[in-house]
This record gives sequence, C-alpha cells and structure tokens, in this order.
Amino acid sequence: MKKLILLVLMTLLSTAAWGYDARMAQHFGRYFEPFDGKETSKACKFVKAPGFIKALKSDKKPFVIDVRTPAESAIISLGVTDKLVAPMNKVFTPENLSKIPTNRRVVVVCKAGVRAMAIATALRNTGFDNVYVLKGGLDGLAKYLNPKCAYGSK
Repeated sequence: MKKLILLVLMTLLSTAAWGYDARMAQHFGRYFEPFDGKETSKACKFVKAPGFIKALKSDKKPFVIDVRTPAESAIISLGVTDKLVAPMNKVFTPENLSKIPTNRRVVVVCKAGVRAMAIATALRNTGFDNVYVLKGGLDGLAKYLNPKCAYGSK
C-alpha cells in the first residue's frame, strides 16, 4: 500500500513539471531577460512619486490606469482627468483596452504597487510598450506628497 501511495505521489508531482506551457515559458524567459541586477528597476519601468508629480504638471501628462477596487477608489480618488478606473479583473475587456492610448506614457497605479506591477506586465505582454508602474503605489505617493510639493515648486 505504501508503495502504491508513493507511486501515485511521484506521478502527480512529476506531471506538474511536464504540464507547463513551454512556449509561454520561453516567451517570459525572453521578457524577463533584461531584469538583471541593477537594471531590474529600469526594466520594470517604475516611475517614482516625484517623477509622476512632475509629469502630471507637464504638457505631456501620462494616462493613468487605477486598478484598485471600486471600494478603494470611492474612498480615495485620483484627481487626474485623463484616466481609466478599472479593477484588475476589468482591465482586459475590449472596451477598457480600447481606452488605453498607445502614443503616450501610461502609468498604472494601485494602493502599494503590487497589482499595478502585475497589470503593467500583462499589458506589456499584450503589446503596450509604453506602460509604467507608480513605484510604491498611492501609499508611496502619499508619503512623498506634502502641501509644498503638491501645490508649490518642489
């Protein structure tokens, strides 16, 4: 009986390794190739809070995708006019994808940056190469912002 259980377990564990999509693994291997050492942050296409604020004040404002839940967005909203507010599970609908510009910078935001990183990675893999992530999310932005930099010249 022990040998049968061991054989079943070995079979189940070994088939998991054979069950992956080799083409998809090869694709992601190429995608993540530039993510090496000091170049990782650059390859992730992060934008820090100061750069994000500067861009919002410039003539070349980024398009913002807010991927937080409706409950999160209802409590704290971004005062950015050119944006898409869509939770993670709604970003990839044809209607929402058609709203994302391909000719300018797109910044994906969430509370802490984790969901934004996942969505940005997926968007880049579907052909959007102008997608960035707000590093630290809205939490990082809130830590950076103060009246002087939000309204002043910082």
